[in-house]
Amino acid sequence: MTTKLTLTVEQDVIKKAKSYAKQTGRSLSELIEKYLETLTDEHLETKQISPKLKKLVGSIKLPSDFDEKKELTGYFENKHL
Repeated sequence: MTTKLTLTVEQDVIKKAKSYAKQTGRSLSELIEKYLETLTDEHLETKQISPKLKKLVGSIKLPSDFDEKKELTGYFENKHL
């Protein structure tokens, strides 16, 4: 179930965030929701995740049929040939 949320944010931050969302093909709501999920996810051990990596969480939208194992295997095969 989704619920409407009203936020007060600096205008220049909103402008940059909307531009970023458009460039990545996502909505501003989706970006904020993913960010809030990462902040509140009890299963992540945040002490082991670097601040740089935290910023990247949710920034890449992969296809639904993305096969991480296949991609990694292909990458390492090409790297070591």
